[in-house]
Amino acid sequence: MDNDSGIIRSILDQDTYKLTMQQAVCKLFPRVVARFEFINRGKTAFPSGFDKRLRQEIEKMSTLRLTREQKKWLKKKCGRYLDDVYLDFLSSYQFDPSEVGVIMESNGELRIVIEGPWYRTILWEVPLMALISELYFRETGQKINDRAERQKNNCTKGLFFHNHNMKVTDFGTRRRYSFDNQLEVCKDMLSVYGSKDYFMGTSNVHIAMELDITPIGTHAHEWFMFMAARYGYKMANKMALEHWVDVYQGDLGTALTDTYTTDVFLKSFDRKYAKLFDGPRHDSGEPTEWLDKFVNHYVKYGIKPSTKTAVFSNNLNMDEAWRIQEHANQHGQGINVAFGIGTNFTNDVGVKPLNIVIKMVAAQAIPDSDEWVDTVKLSDDEGKHTGHGDSVEIAQKTLGIYKTKTLETA
Repeated sequence: MDNDSGIIRSILDQDTYKLTMQQAVCKLFPRVVARFEFINRGKTAFPSGFDKRLRQEIEKMSTLRLTREQKKWLKKKCGRYLDDVYLDFLSSYQFDPSEVGVIMESNGELRIVIEGPWYRTILWEVPLMALISELYFRETGQKINDRAERQKNNCTKGLFFHNHNMKVTDFGTRRRYSFDNQLEVCKDMLSVYGSKDYFMGTSNVHIAMELDITPIGTHAHEWFMFMAARYGYKMANKMALEHWVDVYQGDLGTALTDTYTTDVFLKSFDRKYAKLFDGPRHDSGEPTEWLDKFVNHYVKYGIKPSTKTAVFSNNLNMDEAWRIQEHANQHGQGINVAFGIGTNFTNDVGVKPLNIVIKMVAAQAIPDSDEWVDTVKLSDDEGKHTGHGDSVEIAQKTLGIYKTKTLETA
């Protein structure tokens, strides 16, 4: 790896969707400035001095560079959608620690703000969350299961998915126990008989390269959140889909549906997009009800559900994934399903995982304008709305879905 002295040791210790979004931002919105904030959903109190240790690790990340070997592998594995211009840009990219502010209050509350050009700051979220998680468990010294028990646990999951003919991907970078454990999980999955039939790959680019498996990802909520700041809430979903097609021409065709609730998304997901995109991704709300909505939506437009794949990625474990799979088998009219499993893969070692996120909270959406526009996420789970002040309420009223003032703030 690139930097043996830090917890984050490779510039590709990153989820794939961050690279694909970064390329799109470079092409379409290179002059936008963005602000992100850390949200501690679990209200974890961090140990004394944690902010100083975290700052030290952030500074070390500035030494990371894309190596020739990594660039060559990206071109080979992802060259269909990551072009040479972007890979040249990534070769010269380095993290700038001055973009990240870290403060810790006397009660252990951690405050983090990231601010700068969107095309640069977009890469901080995933490795910074992974860093916070791994550093927390190092600093608190919590006991975990031994290697034999962890391996048995991982392989049991792998056998379950194989025996039930289910497709799964590791989505666990952001809240993992450690990099080594995430790598361990992927290796254990690959060790199970028939792993190629059920284990589709990992969202983590470095691990995908190390194990020569497929890096998987498309876009995240911030892509849609920015579009609302740029075009307004009613146009956000449509412009997010349209601009994604502008860049990727039908590749990377899994559409995230819940940035402004799925019901609002479906109003923009017309026949054109329903045909063009390979399928939707579920990240909040009741999953079987969500699946039924999309099956009915496809049928309404004369599209065979069997030509589409629905991806589930919200707080999954074996039992929940199987419940969804059974529902799809019985009621999905042939729709394909796949599962992206995060924390239950990479932090199932005997400790309580952190419940943390980093979200875009504002953007200078218009070039050459210093006006900040708040960004908002309206999840299908009401308690996971994010936004400052009255921005959530304004978004809900604009979209005709105002119910409560429930929101998260950093």
